[in-house]
Amino acid sequence: MKHILSGLIIGFCSLFLLACHQSPEVVTITGKTMGTTYSVKYIDDGQLKIKPIDMHTQIEEILRDVNDKMSTYISTSELSQFNQTTQTDTPIEISADLALVLKEAIRLHSMTEGALDVTIGPIVNLWGFGPEKRQTNETLDEQVEKRRAWVGIEKMKLTEQEGKFYLAKTVPQLYIDLSSIAKGFGVDKVAGHLAQQGIANYLVEIGGEISAKGKNIEGKDWQIAIEKPNFDGSRAVSQIIGLKDFSMATSGNYRNYFEENGRRFSHEIDPKTGYPIEHRLASITVLADSTMTADGLSTGLYVLGEEKALEVAEKYNLYVYLISKTEKGFEAKMSSAFEKLLNEQH
Repeated sequence: MKHILSGLIIGFCSLFLLACHQSPEVVTITGKTMGTTYSVKYIDDGQLKIKPIDMHTQIEEILRDVNDKMSTYISTSELSQFNQTTQTDTPIEISADLALVLKEAIRLHSMTEGALDVTIGPIVNLWGFGPEKRQTNETLDEQVEKRRAWVGIEKMKLTEQEGKFYLAKTVPQLYIDLSSIAKGFGVDKVAGHLAQQGIANYLVEIGGEISAKGKNIEGKDWQIAIEKPNFDGSRAVSQIIGLKDFSMATSGNYRNYFEENGRRFSHEIDPKTGYPIEHRLASITVLADSTMTADGLSTGLYVLGEEKALEVAEKYNLYVYLISKTEKGFEAKMSSAFEKLLNEQH
């Protein structure tokens, strides 16, 4: 009788556990931030303690905090307050987050031979790709030349003392614009929060900048499409890649540009000239360990153009995929590291 009762209890417990075991499901959270949209997908294996509605609230708080520190569109943000000050050689204490992003911007400035320069803000604004409205008059060349004197990573002084970070400017007009790297940092912050909650499989995206960990619901690497540029606004796929424990960012001139007198001007500005780039590189995709790094590199390498970008990619063993516009249409090229990664997936 004891054996029968024991067997019934074990059988009942097994059925109870089976009933309580939830099949894995995809949770999707979306919203708006940094002038664009965001999307977060993660696999809930039934063991998570946090509810999707609470996760959504926490993600919104994280992104709001990033904006409050780094947005140039919010006049009260930490970065805007620094940009508005005209005092020179006067260190201002800044947050660890802002310091981290600026440190990476300085490192990537060196890697891209000056093509990524977050002090380009005054010229970005002049061309109408920042908070200011673009001005068009006969003295544009003079304005560009005038503002170029305000630009230069060396005019930004970042220091650390006793665990605190300080930022100073050497010219009153120095204006930092982190639009080339802040979205990537935002992705990393959200991804880090998901990991802290015990989520092993997720995909975080803000305005096309992506971080992926683990597997999708089918148990495969997250499948990401690299878009083929089309200037008519239509969309097509150039390459599919399985993104496993990688971050990805893409820069290009086929979405954000303006035309004037028959010329197409990209929103990407060459810090060396102060003018929008006009080379044949249509888009560049970079994979890296952090989205912040991929975001900054994609901008800097895009400014460099096809040949120089590939040269830098080979030098630092970067995962880079480029699409250039030729007379025969669009042509794709990739770095050795990217090609090797692609071959490993097939």
